[in-house]
Amino acid sequence: MKVSQYLPLALTALVASAAAPRKYKKRAPSPFVSTEGDQFVVNGSAFPFIGTTAYWLPTLNTEQDIIDTISNMSARGIRVVRTWAFNDVETIPENGTWFQLVANGTTTINDGPNGLQKLDKVIDIAEQHGMTVLLSLTNNWNPRPLFDNLTDFGNLTLRRDVTPGTNNTHPRNFLSNDFGGMDVYVRQFGVSGQHDEFYTNETILSIFKNYTTQIVSRYANRTGVFSWELANDPRCHSSVAASDDCTAQTVTRWHSDVAQHVRSIDPNHLVSSGSQGFFCVDCPKLFPRVTPPPPQTSPAPGQRRRSLPPPLTRANLLKKRRIARKRNREAKRAAAAGSKSAVRIRGNWIATPTRRQNDQDLGPAFDGSQGVDSEDIFNIPEIGFGTFQLFPDQNSYGVDDPNLTPFENTVQQGIDWIQQQAASAASMGKPSALTGFGLVTQENSPFFTPFNTSVAPFGSDSGQPITQQPFGVTDEQRDDAYQQWISTGIEAGLRGMIQYQWGQSGFTAQAGTTISPDNTETGQSANDDETGQSPNDGYSAQGVSGISVMDILGQAAQSFAGDS
Repeated sequence: MKVSQYLPLALTALVASAAAPRKYKKRAPSPFVSTEGDQFVVNGSAFPFIGTTAYWLPTLNTEQDIIDTISNMSARGIRVVRTWAFNDVETIPENGTWFQLVANGTTTINDGPNGLQKLDKVIDIAEQHGMTVLLSLTNNWNPRPLFDNLTDFGNLTLRRDVTPGTNNTHPRNFLSNDFGGMDVYVRQFGVSGQHDEFYTNETILSIFKNYTTQIVSRYANRTGVFSWELANDPRCHSSVAASDDCTAQTVTRWHSDVAQHVRSIDPNHLVSSGSQGFFCVDCPKLFPRVTPPPPQTSPAPGQRRRSLPPPLTRANLLKKRRIARKRNREAKRAAAAGSKSAVRIRGNWIATPTRRQNDQDLGPAFDGSQGVDSEDIFNIPEIGFGTFQLFPDQNSYGVDDPNLTPFENTVQQGIDWIQQQAASAASMGKPSALTGFGLVTQENSPFFTPFNTSVAPFGSDSGQPITQQPFGVTDEQRDDAYQQWISTGIEAGLRGMIQYQWGQSGFTAQAGTTISPDNTETGQSANDDETGQSPNDGYSAQGVSGISVMDILGQAAQSFAGDS
């Protein structure tokens, strides 16, 4: 049976089990997205959503291309699109979009038709289609390998100069990490040149807040804005190395400072982190929860109120893993014995082999090594809701269970990650959203470019012989994982899930821009009619293989919409 056939029934049942009252009377209805308890609310009604990412949306060459993209999203029931509200350059490009020039000790905002007026159009068109836009204010990633360092991916060492003026494989703004971001500020205004200067250098903080002020005030009264995301994937390190002094508390302090700044300018819109959602189980908290969470909304008739989960501690996490391993081990034995009650095992992923790890190893998603403590950030008063991401091709979210195959570990760790994030949100009494999830398919593997590099390690531009087995999952395995993750999210109480990333063809091509007519090596076309496809960094759902993803999103959106 196809995923598209059974997904509506599964999601409808899950939404019904997680249903909550549809109307809120605690305050006057507002056209802006706000929160009531653990729900998003618009005009007094619950606003759960399925969304997608199109970081490249403001870089499209014509207004009609933007209209076509948003209208196609809306037709699938997409309610939120996530995109970049930054586009920093160190030299003004001849073609294409840019928002801010950061160079020679100064910054300049581009308010022209190839600048913020493009973002204006995105907001205008989203409002016309009843959609909202989640706007991210900067990016953790902006690699320039020969300028900063070399990036290792497995046994490949990737070298490619992406400094301005060089002959790059990708057109500018093709990759999500090619829009500037934190490291542009560090390169131009830093003293030590280390990534975490972005969080602590007062000059950099002032310059970034100046940009933030101009962007946030521009859209403070627009109902087409869902929320402000402080940064995409903030953490201690990037392609630029961090200092030894950077800790999770460094990143938390920055969140508190900038969140207060944004809310002082715009009291209408919610503020969120945009982090991967990493935990730091043993970290001291700057914002400990000292009062009980607000009362949960009453359950629907016939449903039981969810009890609060136990706190996330080292002991509880390790205990949960031991129980899961025992359950999986017993399921395998039952499957081998032919028991009808055995768990159905799905798929077989061609990727990194399962590793045996120390039973006491929390893993990088929980030990604070990423320089992020999402629980501490979550409890900042100005942070309106929790955010997290799920990209198993680039990050580890658990410890492999030797009883499971690599693909099974990937799916199960994704499920566990979603459930843990939902549990954290429940303990805080705020909503939580999965703001980016994706898996690379074998078909997409030649285009897969990790967020911390500008080279596709399994593509022709790596400069290395390609000897690996096919990387990634099959289309069917991707769809299976997405369906399980979405179902888990709804059942666990997430209030929003955003797929990464939207794919579309038929765009107007223009030389030197994101949609370039001569860019034939990265999934774009050089057709006679000069049309092209949207960027593909390995996660894009395009063409025939992407139809099933669009079906999954559309069906999930319909089920979610029925809950509002």
